[in-house]
Amino acid sequence: MNNIVWKPQPKQIEFMSRNEYEVLYGGAAGGGKSDAIIVEALRQVDNPNYRAIIFRKTYPQCRELIIKSLRLYRRAFPKAKYNGSEHVWTFPSGAKIYFGSMPNSTSYLDYQGLSFSYIAFDELTHFTLEEYEYLISRNRADGEGLRVYIRATANPGGIGHGWVKERFITASEPGVPYEVKDSATDNDGNTIEVSRSRVFIPSSIFDNPALLANDPNYLGNLAMLPDAKKKALLYGDWDSYEGQVFTEWRNNPEGYKTQLGTHVIEPFNIPSSWKRYRTFDFGYSKPYAVQWWAVDYEGRAYLYRQLYGCTGEPNRGTKEQPKEIARKIREIENELENGNYITGIADPSIWDESRGKDGTVIRMFEEEGVYFEKGKNDRLSGKMQCHYRFSFDEDNRPMAYIFSNCKHFIRTIPALVYDDKNVEDVNTSQEDHDYDAMRYFFMANPLAPKEKPVYTPKQFNPLER
Repeated sequence: MNNIVWKPQPKQIEFMSRNEYEVLYGGAAGGGKSDAIIVEALRQVDNPNYRAIIFRKTYPQCRELIIKSLRLYRRAFPKAKYNGSEHVWTFPSGAKIYFGSMPNSTSYLDYQGLSFSYIAFDELTHFTLEEYEYLISRNRADGEGLRVYIRATANPGGIGHGWVKERFITASEPGVPYEVKDSATDNDGNTIEVSRSRVFIPSSIFDNPALLANDPNYLGNLAMLPDAKKKALLYGDWDSYEGQVFTEWRNNPEGYKTQLGTHVIEPFNIPSSWKRYRTFDFGYSKPYAVQWWAVDYEGRAYLYRQLYGCTGEPNRGTKEQPKEIARKIREIENELENGNYITGIADPSIWDESRGKDGTVIRMFEEEGVYFEKGKNDRLSGKMQCHYRFSFDEDNRPMAYIFSNCKHFIRTIPALVYDDKNVEDVNTSQEDHDYDAMRYFFMANPLAPKEKPVYTPKQFNPLER
């Protein structure tokens, strides 16, 4: 008699055997991700104090997970009961596994006051960093003998692509843990050192022979997808994915010196005769972005310096006052610009009289000797200017280059995705501050779209042989 309910495949075993606090599993379609996080949730159901929750962005998206749990949990624990209205499994010990969702920007507050020893996110890139971090605060033990940890799965793309990539993909090599250290101070003033580890375990359809055996055609389905989708879903390519706004973007180190086939290049000394611009997008709780651009004699733009008000956590602002930002700008320009004239272009909102208790933000900048012109905030026209600038010409050169030391720009711009509702615009809940600053500059230096060559077929002459 065969009593095996579910048998993990080698890659799933690797994922489920990790001891790190946070583990991301997947990166491509068909790697057995959902099964793994559902079965992993069963690890502590013999403990009556155990509470677990498995998230998808919306409840309709939870249906597949629930169907899988109905198939697996009932066979493994025949006395366990599922409550469809509460979306919760209750096991004989009293342990519970919930299915949860966060369909809107404040849904995470529904979990205030709750606690879960095991928290899992299926398709983590559908969630914001704010949602993820808040649920980390709900990750704790409500009794003895409980292991507390977080697991997630993801494919490239989605609103959370940028922060997930930075947190798990670029932080360390696959399978190599990344340690995050910090400290806390107790009531007696003692410093307590704390650390958390996270790791990425990649998987793809090639790690799921059971799926390939059951449905050989699925590989063909992925292989015949459009190029960006194919790279993301078949191969787990985090630099190419569905919904990416700037598909033109290329960061090709082989072209850094030649400036061919890439937007990112090695820094060089900007000639004093080139026009220079400073562009600014204001932020307080979210990052602010200051960019310095130069334009050569052909109209080609170069981002050669930036100041980004970020704490080090993605999309987390430094909460600096406008005068503090202005002083930093002035210090940078006094030290490095050698008296070059710079045209400032800024977020139109800093002229809003309701911004700031000490008057408008622009007035506070001007009191510090930093001046701006009001930028044009036509979002769709600005986005098209970005496309024109990023497009490559017949010589394999774009009209905009980025110096390789502008790390935050290089991190955030290729991660931008489209808005689900306003489908022609960038999703504004992302880390889009460098994008906005870039738009103001490009709108002040607009390009006409490149004309595509028109092919005129030669008329057939039956007398010609």
